[in-house]
Amino acid sequence: MNRILYYILLSLALFLSSCAGREADLDNFNVEIYTPEYAQGFSILGAEGAQSTVLRITNPWQGADNVTFDVFIARDGEKAPKGFNGQVINGDAEKIVCMSSTYVAMLESISEVERVVGVSGVNFVTNQYVVQNRDKVKDVGYDANVNFEMIVALQADVVLLYGVNGASVIEGKLRELGIPYIYVGEYMEEDPLGKSEWLVAIAELVGKRDTGVKVFNQIPERYLSLMERVSQIEGDKPGVMINTPYGDNWFMAFTSSYMARLIRDAGGDYVYKNNDSNRSLPIDMEEAAVLVSQADVWINVEGVGTLEDLRRKFPKFADASCVKNGQVYKSDLRYIPGGGNDFWESGVIYPDKVLSDMVKIFYPGLMEDVEFTYYRKLE
Repeated sequence: MNRILYYILLSLALFLSSCAGREADLDNFNVEIYTPEYAQGFSILGAEGAQSTVLRITNPWQGADNVTFDVFIARDGEKAPKGFNGQVINGDAEKIVCMSSTYVAMLESISEVERVVGVSGVNFVTNQYVVQNRDKVKDVGYDANVNFEMIVALQADVVLLYGVNGASVIEGKLRELGIPYIYVGEYMEEDPLGKSEWLVAIAELVGKRDTGVKVFNQIPERYLSLMERVSQIEGDKPGVMINTPYGDNWFMAFTSSYMARLIRDAGGDYVYKNNDSNRSLPIDMEEAAVLVSQADVWINVEGVGTLEDLRRKFPKFADASCVKNGQVYKSDLRYIPGGGNDFWESGVIYPDKVLSDMVKIFYPGLMEDVEFTYYRKLE
């Protein structure tokens, strides 16, 4: 009897061990679970019969050419495929460090912001959960001054980071410490809806893909509906100037950029049409003065808080019609004293709200009963 029991227990142990460590075949992860409609930089892949998924990220920084970054999200006891060289997250990420406040807003959008245990620059984050829980959410520092000991102490399941002109300077140390990291490339998307769609990628990391898809799908519905309303307006479109000088230069967005697209979709006419590259270009003050004089509306001004500040700081623009008519706007309605601005947090996730603000600026009669979310008029 004991011998029979021994073989039963041995067989059970072998069965459980084989299930617990099932190794997937990388070639089988070719099923497209989620293919973005607007975003260009990520996709979610699966395999027949597998619970695990692969989050595939492509060209996540400026200048990247055929860069592919795979993340294996291991679920149901499955192991990463043999030969897999990407990052591995064991189960849904519970503790997350966000190196950009935009990622905090993405988690907020799917009601999972409480998973955030660390951020880069806590005083710049406007999210109310972070503001109210600074004893729990730690500041891990910036770039070369990142506090890796703190990230280790936080037992982070994953660090969400970004590269600018190449890989992040903290990637090597994270790899050395064995801390999983993921590049989030939403800032590379020029389509406002493409930026927003990255919330689905973040939702996949925490096992909430269906929630992410549901939240996101409502955003283009609102965005495109408002675009359609604006397209019915007849007559000339208001000329729109953007930004203020940075040093001796005035940087102007290219014509297919995120900001230029928002202006176009809101029914505005972006006045700078000489930049068909893929990056912002500087113009001198003389050219800027000509463009300001052509504009009916001036948005995204920085370094000033009132019209009087603007006239004092930039006297050569004081006589422009948009200034005389008080059509100057700043996107700091949700700015906090530490320097954070929700325009660059939740505004990235909700381009429909940004679009609504712009339509209210360009065509106030169309949005009389709608309050501004991010913009305000300089008084």
